[in-house]
Order: sequence, then structure tokens, then C-alpha cells
Amino acid sequence: MSKPLGYYTSYTPSDGSLLERVQEEYGSTFEKMTKREKLLILTVLASHIGCQLDGDVRSEIFAIATEMRDQLSLSDQAGVMEAIISQIRWGQNAAEPVHHS
Repeated sequence: MSKPLGYYTSYTPSDGSLLERVQEEYGSTFEKMTKREKLLILTVLASHIGCQLDGDVRSEIFAIATEMRDQLSLSDQAGVMEAIISQIRWGQNAAEPVHHS
């Protein structure tokens, strides 16, 4: 993350928010966090957002995710994460799949 937190969020300096507190303690680019700590935050937030959405996850998507975990390099795994975050943030998502009985 080369840009400061405010670039990605609604945080503005001196707003007294949680984001201000996080930035003051861990740096505007989270430079005072380890990669493992950043991944933990990503995991918690992704899980929370996912639980807020309607619909089910297709079993083949779970299988693909497992294959990615097992077969891709860590760099490629991070690249997939970055691509997905961008797509989620900017609305590049397919419609909910239709399940036929």
C-alpha cells in the first residue's frame, strides 16, 4: 500500500475516527504492521463483508480457491487477492448464479 489510508477510505485527518487512531498507531500505510497482521485484518473484514451478502457460494468456487491455495505461489495468491478486492470495490461482479433444480 503505497498510498495513505485516506486515499482508499473516507478518513480525513483530525476527524477523530477509528481510522485516524489506526493511522496514528500503525502508520498511514500500515508500515508498523507485519504482513501477517495485515492478512489477519483482510481475513476478518472479508469474512464480515461476505456474511452480509445474500446468496450461496457454489461448491466449485470453494474447490478453485483450494486449488489456488495449493498451487499458486504466494505472490500470485496476493495478486489474485488484489484483483478480487479491486473488482469487489468497483462493482465488477457477476449476477448471482441461477441454480436449476
